[in-house]
Amino acid sequence: MAVQTYTRRVIETEVLPGFRGVGQPTARRLAMRASDPTQAGRTLLVHGPAGAGKGAFVEDLLALLFCLASPADERPCNACRGCRDARSRSHPDLVIASPETWRDDRSSGESIVAAARRWLLEASGAPIVAARRVVVIEQADRAGEPVQNALLKALEEPTDRHTFVLVADEPHALLPTIRSRCQSLRIGPVPRQELVAHLMDIRGLPADQADVLARIADGLSGTALAFVDDHERLTWRRRVQAELLSLLERGRADRFGSARGLLDETVRAVRPVSDGPEDDVRTPAALQRRAAAMIVDAWRSLARDLLVAAVGRPELAPSSELAPGLEEIALRVGAPALRESAHQLERVHAALEENAAPRLALEAAMLSWPNLQQ
Repeated sequence: MAVQTYTRRVIETEVLPGFRGVGQPTARRLAMRASDPTQAGRTLLVHGPAGAGKGAFVEDLLALLFCLASPADERPCNACRGCRDARSRSHPDLVIASPETWRDDRSSGESIVAAARRWLLEASGAPIVAARRVVVIEQADRAGEPVQNALLKALEEPTDRHTFVLVADEPHALLPTIRSRCQSLRIGPVPRQELVAHLMDIRGLPADQADVLARIADGLSGTALAFVDDHERLTWRRRVQAELLSLLERGRADRFGSARGLLDETVRAVRPVSDGPEDDVRTPAALQRRAAAMIVDAWRSLARDLLVAAVGRPELAPSSELAPGLEEIALRVGAPALRESAHQLERVHAALEENAAPRLALEAAMLSWPNLQQ
């Protein structure tokens, strides 16, 4: 996928201090502590599932680190030059890269490892106008081990004039020696009502639409905003869930064929980072795992919605828009079978995080998906 871009507010009548993202009270508190100038040699790891809102949090974090307001407890003020330049990514002491940019910026014949080392050396320069230089590495978990070893060397020699910020969907994909040097800032789901209010505030959505999107996104603010901004993403999710509903009345051969088809379609929708054998930024297997995880996320939501409908609360199931007869389908399947399938999907999701084979993982989920033909 392309380097993550940060979501901007479209409804702002005045500049207010504080974080502009939604939720994440623990991560905010740890970020405020890490912004203390007396904390030397800091490395922050902003991590959480794809779509959790890490981009918006990093934008807030950068404003916090570069804010010029005094006293410090009023940061980020969002009005000073430091905040504005941080949010626009134009601050002279902010340097940002990713495995993808290292690949794209290589000189002729240069390996991605050499490009990463060169960039890290350049990033280690002294700050120009601020008290510190902030070095952001997005998609750090997508770097191969040789690149991570180059990064580790930079982290092993911290200075009090540099702050490293690593951003990752899957922190376990980072070397343990890197993780051990980081302050963890986990970004996760947001309480539904808080996310609904946020969507109404920054996108001007009506309450009912904001509520549906918040529930479909499982509380992940980045995913909810992506659904608002990218209709194709929401269409893909609906198409996947509609296919899964149809498989309730189809046999094993159709299910396995559908698993392969859904995986292939989703892989094609995700642009690979690597385009050569030496570019280990995104291997085909890792790309398939990402696609499989996207499918399983949509599948888990559908299973939960069916389970909710099976116990008589279909109005709480966002997937009910897929099929007017969702409650009838859920009652035919039954809560026990749906509960067991939901548990299996959680196990499949965990297995994918542990590098399980994507196609086998989806086929295992298919075997536990209820069959109305029986």
